[in-house]
Amino acid sequence: MSNEMVRVRDVMRADMGMVDGMATVQDAIHLMRETDARCLIVNKRDETDEYGILLVSDIARKVLAQNLSPERINVYEIMAKPVISVHPSMRIHHCAQLFDRFNLSRAPVIDDGGKVLGIVSYSHLVLSGLCQDV
Repeated sequence: MSNEMVRVRDVMRADMGMVDGMATVQDAIHLMRETDARCLIVNKRDETDEYGILLVSDIARKVLAQNLSPERINVYEIMAKPVISVHPSMRIHHCAQLFDRFNLSRAPVIDDGGKVLGIVSYSHLVLSGLCQDV
């Protein structure tokens, strides 16, 4: 398959973790360990809300570096929201361009119906998408 034909759905990780914004950072860390994830998608509070994202780097910068207790900080206090998402049919080179333009390292993959299908990162784009025939 040529790189021009590889889509985000072909390289995304479908088994991503999702967390509630009211969960503690400690809970989020445990979920990250269980799912071997570097980020979690933060669920919408209701249909009018938007998804958020919690990165390991958010925890490092906003909790660890500030010497705060992860059991006393809620996910909603440090997450990024709203999150920039990508469509599963987007070509991987367009996704890489979007990441570069907005300084992203990963993004949720969301379908037309608003359902989160997975997560895609630079690692997925390069290691699973680039030169698939090699």
